[in-house]
Amino acid sequence: MKPPGRVAVIGVGILGACVGWNLARRGAEVVLIDAGRPGEGVTNWSFSWVNAGNKTVTRPYFDLNVAGMAAHRELAGIIGPDSWWHPSGHLRWADDPVAEAKFLETAEVLGSWGYRVEVSTGAEVRRRLEPALALPAEVPVLLYPDEAWVHGRHLVDRVVGQVVAGGGELRSDTEVRDIVTGADGSVRTVSLSDGSRLDVDVIVNAAGPSASHVAGLVARQLPMRREPGVVTRIDCAVPIHRAMHAPHIEMRPDGDAAMVLHSREIDALIDTGEEPAELARLLHELARRVVPDLADSRIAQAQVAHRPIPADGFPSVGAVPSVPGYYEAVSHSGITLGPVIGRLLAAEILTGKRDELLADFRPERFPQ
Repeated sequence: MKPPGRVAVIGVGILGACVGWNLARRGAEVVLIDAGRPGEGVTNWSFSWVNAGNKTVTRPYFDLNVAGMAAHRELAGIIGPDSWWHPSGHLRWADDPVAEAKFLETAEVLGSWGYRVEVSTGAEVRRRLEPALALPAEVPVLLYPDEAWVHGRHLVDRVVGQVVAGGGELRSDTEVRDIVTGADGSVRTVSLSDGSRLDVDVIVNAAGPSASHVAGLVARQLPMRREPGVVTRIDCAVPIHRAMHAPHIEMRPDGDAAMVLHSREIDALIDTGEEPAELARLLHELARRVVPDLADSRIAQAQVAHRPIPADGFPSVGAVPSVPGYYEAVSHSGITLGPVIGRLLAAEILTGKRDELLADFRPERFPQ
């Protein structure tokens, strides 16, 4: 197959950045286009937990996320871990019998699939791993030692920097206004909000929450869920060492002087009209119950972001046969999946070969 000429990647979050990096390192001419700044959209407002332990809804989806974890380790070996890669494991525990029974059952399934999980008690976790936690001595706590968290913006900065250093182009703070197709339906030109036009051979739609709009520019219907989430950053002397799901709250470090907080329960309040500042206050309160050392911490930032989730909950990755030259890279769990989707989609664009890992996640499953 003839290699493509110029490839426009629309959206430079974790998915777009990884697709662009994999294309550029294999010799493609890449233009990265973002309506804002690379990595500062949903990627920067994600819990950024690299895992497959929460992805057991189907075996193919689990397997893809396991491959995502491996791809992160490979990427850290290539570009260096620096400040973005934190493979410190993940903890989970509950405070009610129903939730506890559910996660212990999931742990058994994961173990049967070869996924590493260790069961400890609250007392053992406080003694060996996280002395700052306030949790009952006998409560079962799951440790997933192979899971990690990622500083998404730092990772995007690294790979985008390498694309540009290798001759690629970055167009920031620039929206895609139109996509022109030829008589055969294939992509030809991208028109930008700064008035410029780019002749292209391939377009990758990695536009996250705006992916449905970009798809519409080539008369493609990409149904998306509406699922907002609120993430809060607090400034503190960080008293924990890894990502964790405590009762009602999830927490992780965010460098040496900050933490990230999120809760599905607090997300449910977004549509009631609560202001982000109040949602952040509730998250902060929940975190202080679990980690009393956070009593003197303060809220630094809070943001409601819209997760890029196709309608059936699974990624949409690959070519759209009805629009030659148009590809999609749209998914929740973009932090976990970014490096593997980047590698697999770049290989598909360059060689035409479709990887079986993506067989269940092809864009053509959505009727047009």
